[in-house]
Amino acid sequence: MLIETETTPNPATLKFLPGRQVMPAGTRDFASPEEAEASPLADALFGLGDVTGVFFGSDFISVTAAPGVAWAGLKPDVLSILLDHFAGDMPLFRAGSAAGIAVPAEPAIDDDPADAEIVAQIRELIDTRVRPAVANDGGDIVYRGFDKGKVYLQMQGACSGCPSSTMTLKNGIEQLLRYYVPEVTEVRAV
Repeated sequence: MLIETETTPNPATLKFLPGRQVMPAGTRDFASPEEAEASPLADALFGLGDVTGVFFGSDFISVTAAPGVAWAGLKPDVLSILLDHFAGDMPLFRAGSAAGIAVPAEPAIDDDPADAEIVAQIRELIDTRVRPAVANDGGDIVYRGFDKGKVYLQMQGACSGCPSSTMTLKNGIEQLLRYYVPEVTEVRAV
């Protein structure tokens, strides 16, 4: 089995492509060892000690190294864990764990019912235009709310903590949303 690796715009994060489906639907972000306990794979990666984030996409895994950790030393260990997991056809989540179910994040802000049409347009643009581009970089973006012209989004995976994420939000996503949805005045990260 061959697992390809790709760099991401976030120098602390590498994207690993096992050549098969990882998540059947949705994504899953693990930001701590406690969250990773739901998944044997994420748990093993955090067990290396030098990992601060694991993200499961549809066909990739993004792994974020701790500050100051060189990928030259960490990458072989990550590849070994991934190879063992996928070659052994091991489950992605522990049996009986509801953590394997991809549940959309609750909006950080309760959307005004009067804005339902605007919110639907924003969600569609995020799903069709933004999410695929962000997934190419090893991450995901989650809609968290719309309030008085402001769109609130959460960056996950390689995009979370990426030095260029602010620029992506402002110069890419905000411009796109403002072009297609004139009611949008600003995009903010949560």
